[in-house]
Amino acid sequence: MTDYETLLVERRPDGIAIVTINRPDRANAMTSTMFDEFAALATEVGNDPTVRVIILTGAGKFFCAGYDLAAAGDFTELSAIGFLDLQERGARGLAAIRAIRVPVIAAVNGAAAGGGMALALAADIRIGAPAARFNAAFSRIGLSAGDLGTSWLLPRLVGPARAAEICFTGRMVDATEAERIGLLNSVSVEGALLDDAVAMASLIVANSPAGVRISKSALRFNAEISSYAAAMELENRGQALATRTEDMPEALAAFAEKRPAKFTGN
Repeated sequence: MTDYETLLVERRPDGIAIVTINRPDRANAMTSTMFDEFAALATEVGNDPTVRVIILTGAGKFFCAGYDLAAAGDFTELSAIGFLDLQERGARGLAAIRAIRVPVIAAVNGAAAGGGMALALAADIRIGAPAARFNAAFSRIGLSAGDLGTSWLLPRLVGPARAAEICFTGRMVDATEAERIGLLNSVSVEGALLDDAVAMASLIVANSPAGVRISKSALRFNAEISSYAAAMELENRGQALATRTEDMPEALAAFAEKRPAKFTGN
């Protein structure tokens, strides 16, 4: 098991893994090491057959305050290629989170700013505490909101016009607004965020592992194509694959016998 420097990983016996970004003294801000550890996490935990859902949250009062500018030194001293290398390192880390085969729930406990907002967007489901808030503050520091997938993911969640407003102004979006516009699935009452995330994860774990995994693939890949016909072709193959698993006949038998299904994912 990897000994992470910036993340805490708790594997629970119920198939839920809780991953905590663990730099509370720096508002859980990102570093190059964290980007590398996101990629390592995706490989190690994402491929663990005992892990069925991942909950991603932050230690302390923040979810993630974006890239740690203090840890980066002076960006202006980097060559264009040097900065591109750094940018691509971050992109690989967040792309790895988005590509994890099991569902990822972001339990947004506080501010998710810049790259932290991009990280929340990379999850499949977002639940927020009352203190959750988001901003795409890139333009406020002379950068583009086209960063770490934000310009692709945000419009698909909240619509292009609202995404433009959020990105161009750099304003803060609080938890209430985030839920209203679809940036958050729900807002928990004070102190209940992690319990609510675990409850959501438990609902997912109760289902067929193969069915959930194939569903995630269909939702993720079909978001990137423009053809209805091509989407159905991918769905057809996913359904055919699902019927070859042990879970489908078990589900049918459980229904006929009026008992809970015992899924294995095989």
